[in-house]
Amino acid sequence: MKQDVATVKTDFSDADFKIKWNEITGISSISEFLITLSNGDRFNGVLKGDGDKVSVLDQNKNVLVETTFKNIVALELIKSEFWSRFDASVSVGYNFIKSDNQSQLSLRSNLSYSAKRWSLSSNYNQINTSRDNVSSVRRLESAVNFRHYLKKNWFTLTELSFFTNTEQNIQLRTLGKIGVGKYIMRNNKYYWGVQSGVLYNNENFLVSGSEGNNNSGEGFLGTEFNIYNLSDFSLLTRAVAYPSLTQEGRFRFDFRVDVKYDLPLNFYIKLGLTLNHDNQPVQTNNKTDYVFQTTLGWDL
Repeated sequence: MKQDVATVKTDFSDADFKIKWNEITGISSISEFLITLSNGDRFNGVLKGDGDKVSVLDQNKNVLVETTFKNIVALELIKSEFWSRFDASVSVGYNFIKSDNQSQLSLRSNLSYSAKRWSLSSNYNQINTSRDNVSSVRRLESAVNFRHYLKKNWFTLTELSFFTNTEQNIQLRTLGKIGVGKYIMRNNKYYWGVQSGVLYNNENFLVSGSEGNNNSGEGFLGTEFNIYNLSDFSLLTRAVAYPSLTQEGRFRFDFRVDVKYDLPLNFYIKLGLTLNHDNQPVQTNNKTDYVFQTTLGWDL
């Protein structure tokens, strides 16, 4: 079960059955699941229950916890195969305007691996824009994120991210981030979380044909809100503020919102808006940059 929808695979049907989790009145499983509760507790076990009560049992039928359907926010089938714990998606978009032969290609992808007490995820987002008699514009965002889950919806995080934007003369910005976070609210319909910590910022840029470099320390404070029970729609918003600890007066801000519409056969359409602001940029007349993307994707 993911995002309030339980998927049931059978031997006699080519298509999987999908059921709203809050409409299930009884369940009994033989296979073992990684079960996540709304308070952040995670168990490996099987499920048995009806009405509103559900028990999580170990393989010896001992009760690990008794809970309710609404307190279960995710089920992930545990298999012996290493690859079974991966989730991945990829989406592409292309625009072409005859005037000046302007074209734009977008590529977005995500890959994640989940274990009982930790998760590892990565993402990649690249946009290339070209047209006659004008230099090409390239924008790239990529990150690898590790989270270790603690009790009461707390977690620690470690992240390494990369950012390139020729529009702002940033050849490469590398961020090494460590911090802590907490899910303030988490259920079958949405979650809201916050995180904070410190990071090391290494920037390589190009000004008037000359290369430059800047190193700085920054703090960060972010929030993320995800709604995933709007029929076939889901909405993800993320905002992060970066006050500098070593450069007086510098402040950066990143914002993202993604709207996803699920199609048959695991395809989807995604609309995304990304905004980046820096009050002390390399190119002083371009403090804010934003991009709007429309892509067609597939969940693997």
